Amino acid sequence: MAFILELLNQLLQAAGQILLQPFYYLGIVIIMLQYRRQIVLERKLFHTKLHSIVHEFWRMLLWGWLCGIVASLIMIFVGASIPMESVYLLWAISLILLLFRVRYFNVAYAAGIMGLLHCIVGYFPGLLELTSYQWLFRPINELHVPSLLFIVAIMHLLEAYLLRIQGKRLASPTLVEGKRGKIVGGYQLQSYWPIPLFLLMPVAGGTLDLPWTPLFASGLDSAAVTGSWGFLALPLILGFTDFTQARLPVAKIRRSSSLLLLYACIILIASLLSYYWSFFILIASILTILLHEGLVKYSAWEETTQSPLFVHGERGLLILAVLPGSSAIELGLQAGEIIHKVNSVLVRTKQELHQAMRLNPAFCRLEVLNLEGHSKFVSRAIYAGDHHELGIILAPDAETIDYIPQKQRNLHFLHGLKGKPGKRKERQIYDEN
Repeated sequence: MAFILELLNQLLQAAGQILLQPFYYLGIVIIMLQYRRQIVLERKLFHTKLHSIVHEFWRMLLWGWLCGIVASLIMIFVGASIPMESVYLLWAISLILLLFRVRYFNVAYAAGIMGLLHCIVGYFPGLLELTSYQWLFRPINELHVPSLLFIVAIMHLLEAYLLRIQGKRLASPTLVEGKRGKIVGGYQLQSYWPIPLFLLMPVAGGTLDLPWTPLFASGLDSAAVTGSWGFLALPLILGFTDFTQARLPVAKIRRSSSLLLLYACIILIASLLSYYWSFFILIASILTILLHEGLVKYSAWEETTQSPLFVHGERGLLILAVLPGSSAIELGLQAGEIIHKVNSVLVRTKQELHQAMRLNPAFCRLEVLNLEGHSKFVSRAIYAGDHHELGIILAPDAETIDYIPQKQRNLHFLHGLKGKPGKRKERQIYDEN
């Protein structure tokens, strides 16, 4: 009982450390800028808002703390040795990577680079004798890379789980330029979570004596000397970004989570191998970076091999998205379904849709082709104040002029609408997948 009370006391102190960490708040600010940009893009593309920044804030904050607690409980049985100076370097690398791509603002890339730097310092021990660079090389040399890579694996296991349970709530409709220059519908899939992680570390003069031996204890030199442990507060950012124009968002997220689960398992095994065989640290660090980047490239390649899903066809108007709390939600409409008839009139363009709805301004009856291609009939009275298209966001047509080109840019949450000369006078909205 005394041990549990002391453990809780140490955890509470570590939680207080997180609240004093500027990196934790910096991560939240960057995440909120990204969500704010998403909402701005939704307004510019569809003249409405599909997400609430307040809701996104509480969702990412609460789920971040929940994941942090789960990961910390796992790490209690693992142990770690990450000097505070290494934490600063980890964040410095992450912020530098952020200047190139927002998706690089992920612990996998920074941890992999830290592992590579650790190997370089190990191969060239003379670097440790450079007095002017002790602040850089000493914490890199003291870093226990297997435990850092183990953290990366645990983070991505949790990320795969979060993707599964949150699903389509992570999806934001968008418009992009297809391979043949035609504007098509798609979904930007993204979510970020600030993770407060509490790492069990060997400390001199610590008050916590463990009744068990952590997995990595024999590799942490100071643990053998002191035999006492304490907690280090480590703020991390867990992030996911993807894009689909060929699948429904739920199907794409399900596939992405499966690939992330596979990635996490591989890195978990690599971290354990690098613990028992130090020469494997270099291989594990490279795998951490390349496999994560490989997932991104594979997903992008997979999209190019399939036909766009969110385009109109001869059967009617395809639904790209529906507004939360709108009439479309009450009617049970969802993305991917096709509006075949309105008030018994076949519709293939937005103009035909509006004309058919004006046949009976007080009531609307729809024939919709569901995801299986079967017809379903829904109807509803139309009231003053209802959305003019029942809260339905349709796939783009020939008159659509706003879109997001596939070209990637750094710090893209700072960009907005930009002009592009052309016959259609299209306005571009810059984004990154």
